[in-house]
Amino acid sequence: MKIFAVGLNYASHNKEMERTFISKEPVLFMKPDTALLKGNKPFFLPDFSSEIHYETELVVKINRLGKNIAERFAHRYYGEVTVGIDFTARDLQRKQKEFGLPWEIAKSFDNSAVIGEFIPIGNMEDIQNVDLRLDINNQTVQRGNTKEMIYPVDRIIAYISQFFTLKIGDLIFTGTPAGIGPVATGDHLQGYLQDRKLLDFRVK
Repeated sequence: MKIFAVGLNYASHNKEMERTFISKEPVLFMKPDTALLKGNKPFFLPDFSSEIHYETELVVKINRLGKNIAERFAHRYYGEVTVGIDFTARDLQRKQKEFGLPWEIAKSFDNSAVIGEFIPIGNMEDIQNVDLRLDINNQTVQRGNTKEMIYPVDRIIAYISQFFTLKIGDLIFTGTPAGIGPVATGDHLQGYLQDRKLLDFRVK
């Protein structure tokens, strides 16, 4: 099972991060399977960072084997989605970027890819018009809609499949809107798609 993630996919997030770079193609990175955290299990703050940020995202689950998928056929390769959290060790990421070094350690550490309950996309009229939000301690801290994506889901799938064979069960984190921020011990995180709670866990 592979975990793909897309960076720079919401203009609002790019603005809050003061990024002026606009890529002509999706910006990809990967997380190992050891990054996966599911079943609403608690997230334990790692000792190697003092600045862990949440990034709320639509997560797509691949349901067919595919390679070199045309964008017009990409919708056939997934049938379920959920809300997820791409945890980032922001202090480590800044340090790595400062020296021009890879920053996988800031994005791909154990339990950094949190996923909620998957639901069929048949419950949604349009995958590119889905509200997502994150509440921390009963306060909404991040909110967005997939229509704001720079690269829609089907284009992302087509792009990834040029380089990697997609297999059943692979996951794609599709990017985060504005509103990212830090988490602290004791925080209670709840993630929603279309006002349906799919994720509910605590930070320890």
